[in-house]
Amino acid sequence: MVYLFVGSDPPAKDAQLKKIRLQALDQHTEQFNLDVLYARDTSLKELQEKLFYLPVKSLKRVVVVRGAEDLKEESREYLAQYVKTPPKQTILVLDIDTRQQKGAFGKNDRLESFIRRISGYAKTIRFQEDPRPDTFSLGRQINLRRPDAALKILRELTRFNDERKLAPLILGVLRANFEREVAEPLELRRRLKLLLACDLEIKTGKLKASFALEKLIVALCGLRKALH
Repeated sequence: MVYLFVGSDPPAKDAQLKKIRLQALDQHTEQFNLDVLYARDTSLKELQEKLFYLPVKSLKRVVVVRGAEDLKEESREYLAQYVKTPPKQTILVLDIDTRQQKGAFGKNDRLESFIRRISGYAKTIRFQEDPRPDTFSLGRQINLRRPDAALKILRELTRFNDERKLAPLILGVLRANFEREVAEPLELRRRLKLLLACDLEIKTGKLKASFALEKLIVALCGLRKALH
């Protein structure tokens, strides 16, 4: 049996996993028949071993793969075949955090493809979606003069992306956003001047990209007060 958890609601996922464990495993032998793996740190060989271990004094064993969005390509290919004829004694739970489905500038097509391939052979349970913010939502929060919300979005973006590669993309999107949304010429000039200063601080190594962007966001969100 294969379960596919899709979404980004950890408490609800844990509750559902507990139900599966209680139904399949005896509390006295659960420690021998439950394996929780983290995809980022799990090799294909280790995954294969866990999937084909025999239960200990039990009819079933449960293998949980947390963060399955981080599985290496060879493991994804293996699982796409495994789910077609899984061993009867093993319950596999693939836990995918859908915040990974959307990067800063577009969908993760490879992850979506993997989900489609698995879902045809698994019991798919969807949980509350919590989409990752993108650079466009960052621009909206800056326009609304909400530094706390904007900084939170920035930290999410840099958490999942290389900040040095991300920085010029963020600056480009913000420039396009300001040129489209800001009607007041003086405010637009000041915003563009701040963008340029931030770009120079990053390129010259004066500040780390994440620090320079945080400084930029605080300055942009407070700009209107400086104008009036």
